[in-house]
Amino acid sequence: MKRLSMLENPVIRGFNADPSFCRVGEDYYIATSTFEWYPGVQIHHSRDLVNWRLVARPLRRARQLDMRGNPDSCGIWAPCLSYADGRFWLVYTDVKRLDGAFKDAHNYIVTCETVEGDWSDPTYVNSSGFDPSLFHDRDGRKWFLNMRWNHRGKGTGLNPAHDAFDGIELQEWHPEEGLLGEVTTIYTGTDLGLTEAPHLFRRGDWYYLTTAEGGTGYDHAVTLARSRDIRGPYETHPAKHLITARFDPANPIQRMGHGQYVEGHDGRHWHSFLCGRPQQGPRGPFCATGRETGLAEVVWRDDWLWLKDGGMVPPSTIDLPVARQVPGAVEYDFTGAGLPEDFQWLRTPEPERIFTLTGSALRLIGRESLGSWFEQSLVARRQDEPAYEAECDVVADPPNWQRAAGLITYYNRHKFHAALVTREAGARVVTLVSCLGDWPGEALTFHGQFPLAEGKVTLGVTVDRAVQWFRVNGVAVGPELDASVVSDEGGRGEHASFTGAFVGVVAHDLTGQGWTADVTRFRYAPKAG
Repeated sequence: MKRLSMLENPVIRGFNADPSFCRVGEDYYIATSTFEWYPGVQIHHSRDLVNWRLVARPLRRARQLDMRGNPDSCGIWAPCLSYADGRFWLVYTDVKRLDGAFKDAHNYIVTCETVEGDWSDPTYVNSSGFDPSLFHDRDGRKWFLNMRWNHRGKGTGLNPAHDAFDGIELQEWHPEEGLLGEVTTIYTGTDLGLTEAPHLFRRGDWYYLTTAEGGTGYDHAVTLARSRDIRGPYETHPAKHLITARFDPANPIQRMGHGQYVEGHDGRHWHSFLCGRPQQGPRGPFCATGRETGLAEVVWRDDWLWLKDGGMVPPSTIDLPVARQVPGAVEYDFTGAGLPEDFQWLRTPEPERIFTLTGSALRLIGRESLGSWFEQSLVARRQDEPAYEAECDVVADPPNWQRAAGLITYYNRHKFHAALVTREAGARVVTLVSCLGDWPGEALTFHGQFPLAEGKVTLGVTVDRAVQWFRVNGVAVGPELDASVVSDEGGRGEHASFTGAFVGVVAHDLTGQGWTADVTRFRYAPKAG
């Protein structure tokens, strides 16, 4: 593990989007979106702002979150983490629809005295839009914010740049009484449009509103506004945007937006932001590691926040007297009682239906097909650098081609590559199969079948930015594949997909009988740079 004496962006690498930033004493927390991946919401902790450790995924049971049937890139959008009254408060959206005019976006609040503890059952708040946030004012009153979704089409909204994003609404909320009083639209955004992700904070006599604008892609921005009255009117920052890379396409970090302000325990000031590290692919730039979390140091001038070094683009590195620990390779033998914390699965609050830990293996219970939105036996971890190697040892004896298990690089149902142990005409083989961004048809592309002896098999994959290839028992098989497909920009593109790339293991049983396969080892080795 290398050590570097600096903060280096992104500070939390690999798909960790929409960072909500919170401080309690000298402890800092960042909560990020998990979309369709279970358990819901990732919370990282740090005491030095340089090294961040995953400490909790709070939404762990069906009463808090059940995403079976949620489309790709739905589920948990933009959580907001705060601390007040001796407890943590987590606000989140469970989005049930992506395509079409409507968004069925339901907003909830859970609480816990400690981040690592057992979070409460959810309290439902509203469904008028997504990206909810909770502000605790000095007088003890609490205010709920979210963007309002407008399904009525062009010419009907409050911001002509994008009518569906119909402004930021505010309403008082009480833990026992729920929503109180009138709903007020406090801000409709700038000419960039797509105004979302509201976070309120107070300093002196001013209320400040941070929003995200410009969508999830390369026009993304943090926009700041202020008012002396919580209900507005709000005036926009003199430079309009506090953070954006949209005017600097050569910067190595792009897609900057969606963050939250925190005053440090030592009097310095910080703002989180979402970002991506583009690589060059066959169809243009793509972010192999998805949307990640960065930090910028900010300063106050004339009662406005500005980047400490000027401009709108935060630096890639910030000098801090702390050694950054650069993660190296990790290997798991699945002999523990629980799933290693790197791993998640898709949608279901009943993981015992799709996998179990036997004491010597991760046993996958084959369920529905690759790309199912309901019950898919896929267990995976984030890709956190543009290049890596991964491999796993699989013990599988599929009786026919309807059962398969193996290694997968996965983004969603129409963006993946897999090496699957299956059986064709009585012979055990490894089949290479992809969905190359085909939407809405999700057609499969087969790259060949390779004979396989009985017994344990080691499946491997090398991903080197825009290309990847599989290995069987250490030998490369099949063609080079387009790894840029497994990204936000692949397939439908950045505004239709906004999670990140995973690598992991998968099994299916298309007969519905729950055939099983064992994974006895998994290794992941990132390559920085």
